[in-house]
Amino acid sequence: MASDSVFAAVVRAPEDPILGVTVAYNKDTSPNKLNLGVGAYRTEEGKPLVLNVVRRAEQILVNDESRVKEYLGITGLADFNKLSAKLILGADSPAIQDNRVTTVQCLSGTGSLRVGAEFLARHYHEKTIYIPNPTWGNHPKIFNLAGLSVKTYRYYDPATKGLDFQGLLEDLGAAPSGAIVLLHACAHNPTGVDPTLEQWEQIRQLIRSKQLLPFFDSAYQGFASGSLDADAESVRMFVADGGECLAAQSYAKNMGLYGERVGALSIVCKAADVASRVESQLKLVIRPMYSNPPIHGASIVAAILKDSEMYQEWTVELKAMADRILSMRQQLFEALSARGTPGDWSHIIKQIGMFTFTGLNSEQVAFMTKEYHIYMTSDGRISMAGLSSRTVPHLADAIHAAVTRST
Repeated sequence: MASDSVFAAVVRAPEDPILGVTVAYNKDTSPNKLNLGVGAYRTEEGKPLVLNVVRRAEQILVNDESRVKEYLGITGLADFNKLSAKLILGADSPAIQDNRVTTVQCLSGTGSLRVGAEFLARHYHEKTIYIPNPTWGNHPKIFNLAGLSVKTYRYYDPATKGLDFQGLLEDLGAAPSGAIVLLHACAHNPTGVDPTLEQWEQIRQLIRSKQLLPFFDSAYQGFASGSLDADAESVRMFVADGGECLAAQSYAKNMGLYGERVGALSIVCKAADVASRVESQLKLVIRPMYSNPPIHGASIVAAILKDSEMYQEWTVELKAMADRILSMRQQLFEALSARGTPGDWSHIIKQIGMFTFTGLNSEQVAFMTKEYHIYMTSDGRISMAGLSSRTVPHLADAIHAAVTRST
């Protein structure tokens, strides 16, 4: 009997709202079902994609008889760390040249954020982190569990389906001096709404004048605009002023290495000796957490980043993924316009990255799931990467029906 168990009092936890969408989708037997919940790229045929350059790098690794499966050091693969810092900060970054950056390999974006958060909870004087409202569902959980207190700042304006820039400046302006601020480097998740470069500059000035500490989450470098440099501009702006910041990187999206769990945490410090002391403490965070990171995914990344020909091939494949998503935005916008769907849908082409915040409410989402077998999170976020030319008309019909039904 279950009541004999010492765990009998354990209550069933709720499904993860994002992963739960896929569970429901898998149970649906309709041939027309469509999963727009998951944050993973799909081809025009609706299939997962392994980049050609990734297959090539793996082949090289497999054929290298001298490769072994020994443990990496606590901070991970040295080549990978060096190349990751260069990718996000720029090859000619003065912070890298002055040895003011410490980079550690972590378990994708989530792991990088968690290690950074635990370090801050132990060694930084201000324990409050401000995260945008809304943000990725895992952010508050990561920071809370690491021991930080989580507050929000205004970010998205439902009325304009764009940035609430005034609200953002007011909330960060009212934050206590020294507070940590989480910033999405590009392709904000879930809204797809990013500040302009001019707005980023104002955000930078405010953050520096208030002595707030920026913590960037960079999950989509190169995947948003198709340009690795353009998508890192926000981070580089904060490094160029000589100030300190943290940046979590993930290679899940931009190299399609989702299940390899490859990421990096870089902390930019004021001086080289500070960076080296910070690294010594990061090791003490990592060692009891998972000892050291896995070798395979990081070796793939390092192989691609250090070979100019493979790097070039990667940028071409990366741009193709970004361009396909941009084309899905255009096609969906045009399909809704053609149907005369009530409302202004221009936000679909103004937003950027993997997700569109449609502005649909939870009742409309439920209707689309029930009547059209379309699965997405209840906040109306859809993954543009899950769409194809074949499925755009079906989605547009569903949105049109949901909106006209409730207007």
